[in-house]
Amino acid sequence: MLQPTLPGNSASNCEGRGVLCIFAPNAMRLPTGMTLRTIRLTSILLLFPFCCGPRSFSQARSQPAQVQLPSAEQNPTRPEIQPPLNVDRDPIPSPDENLTAQPGKPQAATPGKPVEKGQNGMYIYRTNVDEVLLDCTVINEKGETVNDLTQKDFRVFENGVPQTINSVEHQDSPVSMGILVDNSGSMRDKRAAVNGAAYKFLLDSNPADESFVVNFSDRAFLDQGFTTNLTALDRGLSHFDSRGATALYDAVAASADELSKYGKNRNEVLLIVTDGADDASHLTMQEAIRRVQNLGGPVVYSIGLIYEDSRQEADKARTALQTLSDETGGVAYFPRSLQDVGAIAAQVASDIRHQYVIDYHSSNPFGNGGYRTVHVEVRAPRHGHLYVRTKRGYYATPETTQQLEQAKKQ
Repeated sequence: MLQPTLPGNSASNCEGRGVLCIFAPNAMRLPTGMTLRTIRLTSILLLFPFCCGPRSFSQARSQPAQVQLPSAEQNPTRPEIQPPLNVDRDPIPSPDENLTAQPGKPQAATPGKPVEKGQNGMYIYRTNVDEVLLDCTVINEKGETVNDLTQKDFRVFENGVPQTINSVEHQDSPVSMGILVDNSGSMRDKRAAVNGAAYKFLLDSNPADESFVVNFSDRAFLDQGFTTNLTALDRGLSHFDSRGATALYDAVAASADELSKYGKNRNEVLLIVTDGADDASHLTMQEAIRRVQNLGGPVVYSIGLIYEDSRQEADKARTALQTLSDETGGVAYFPRSLQDVGAIAAQVASDIRHQYVIDYHSSNPFGNGGYRTVHVEVRAPRHGHLYVRTKRGYYATPETTQQLEQAKKQ
């Protein structure tokens, strides 16, 4: 038999390679018909299973195949690792760069960077835009409303200085409204007619208007909160027990607060029906007007049933109602009899539904504060001489900007 060895070599040198190397010395004779090539191939076929097979299977059983897995960064089954979201990696600075991250809490703006982060994660940019919204009614010499004017027909002056008008819109927008009815003892025989006129006023108003009812004597009572339900409002008007004195100014201030806190519409109106002068309020007339103006509204319409009062009492009531209305851009009416109240209420409803909204930029920054007088002119030769009703002025405060922002969201 052939000895497949050489000095310095062993069979182990071929182990595991799948090839059997047979070395024959030169002196060795080969059987007849066989060549070195034949011996080599035959040996390979015979010895291959013993040389390589058993080792490979045993290794396969005892040593599982090693599969190289992707790294953690390459493994698609692992959740993607997100970088911290409060770190700005953009070449353009983020608006929140100077804000301290406090999850779940709004973040206030730092000086010079008026950015706030709300509960929903959205950023709000606040800036003092110094813009004013004026509600105006334009009437002709016949007392009729004029509804076809454009921006070029208007001029606005603040403290006598011409202002830049951004826009003028004419629209029948829903209003938030308070109906204040005198419930003092002198109104006992007038309430039925007044309630009927007030209900007619509601029917003539925009169906989307929201209203509340206040009956006042020496105290003001909210007998119906904000609603669009006419039946509920009529029921609120019927909750009266006419007695006591007249605390008109306190009722106006309390109703203005109600509008400011709970009214949903930008346009705000108070309709007052009374038959006498104030004789029970803690506030003065000027304090009540200041309260209304500080709240950015509302427009006050008043109906004074003073035809039975003494001259002195009537003059006092007329002055108060006229001032309240004039200062806020409304109208004061003084009917000659109770029968005229219904027609006046209808006129007020029409007046409210045909107003212009002027948006202008104040040349005097709100940061300067103080009271600013406002004057609006209309020049439209095709209509002849026209009259404009709007508020006479406003107090510029930091809240003025917030009120404007809220108004523009509506």
